[in-house]
Amino acid sequence: MKLPGHDAIARQADEHLVTQRVKLPRKVVERPVRQVVKRLIMALLVLVATAFVVYVDRDGYHDSSDGAVDLLDSFYYATVTLSTTGYGDITPVSDGARLTNIFVITPLRVLFLIILVGTTLEVLTERTRDEWRLNRWRSTLRDHTVVIGFGTKGRSAIQTVCATGLKKEQVVVVDPSSKAVDAATAEGFAGVMGDATRSEVLKRAEVHKARQIIIAPQRDDTSVLVTLTARQLNRNAKIVAAVREEENAPLLKQSGADAVITSSGAAGRLLGLSVLSPAAGMVMEDLIQQGSGLDLIERPVVRGEVGKKPRETDDLVVSVVRGHRVLGYDDPSLGTLQLTDRLIAIVRATPGNQVTPDTRTLPHG
Repeated sequence: MKLPGHDAIARQADEHLVTQRVKLPRKVVERPVRQVVKRLIMALLVLVATAFVVYVDRDGYHDSSDGAVDLLDSFYYATVTLSTTGYGDITPVSDGARLTNIFVITPLRVLFLIILVGTTLEVLTERTRDEWRLNRWRSTLRDHTVVIGFGTKGRSAIQTVCATGLKKEQVVVVDPSSKAVDAATAEGFAGVMGDATRSEVLKRAEVHKARQIIIAPQRDDTSVLVTLTARQLNRNAKIVAAVREEENAPLLKQSGADAVITSSGAAGRLLGLSVLSPAAGMVMEDLIQQGSGLDLIERPVVRGEVGKKPRETDDLVVSVVRGHRVLGYDDPSLGTLQLTDRLIAIVRATPGNQVTPDTRTLPHG
């Protein structure tokens, strides 16, 4: 007897188990289901071939029930023989039939067992290997980057952080879509499928050990909930979140985000700037697009620049990061550059130009 809603509860339980799955990047030659189907077809072909051999040499076999061996008896004998059951009701009695059993049926029996038992062993081995890889991944993952949402914003953010030299093994993607997680693992990133507002999903992404967290879902309310959950799990990580509406930015900062990017507002300002000054819009677009034209980078001050003004350096410095403050190049309190300062400058994009990550811990409100 099924209670009302029993099927729905069962489906929710199955979905809950699926959403907690961690997928590590790997090269998949062929889908497991397709491999199993192929091996089953091979086993059936071996069964048919064995039955055909027995049927051709049916005069050399004896059936204890009626003495004769027909096509059905041939398939029956092939089945119990290949499965090593061997009831003994149909037996080879002639020399030819026995020689056929030795040189033909026995190799087919071994091949049949290899196909079926090999498939089982391979599945068990695969599961054991995946479990070992997952445990090893969890034990070695430290100071990584967690990206919530593998959409356009998430992909672009990953490309930017990887351009600094961050290895793909140090990036974990969390997304509720299985297609997005599969796409992430295909590109070499670890993926966790599930709702990032749930703490158990973020724990599977090892958020509590992450150095930086990028939050880029499709909805602003999701961004707020994910930021609250992530900050609760990790007090020291640098959290950068994206929102569509500018009015939701203060909520994200109160939730624990270190920086909030308003995607719709930034796009609107770029559109307005392009209308007023197409050339200025082109320059801004060039700065946004990484790896071509001009790039906006952050780098440390070198010893040869200590004691100089920002405008006296070789690069076009727009701001100076001193301590936890960002000062404009013309700020009167800036004075001269110090060795502990970091420069935000506009440079010509080259393969050697990279944003050097700042490893300092930012204060949280």
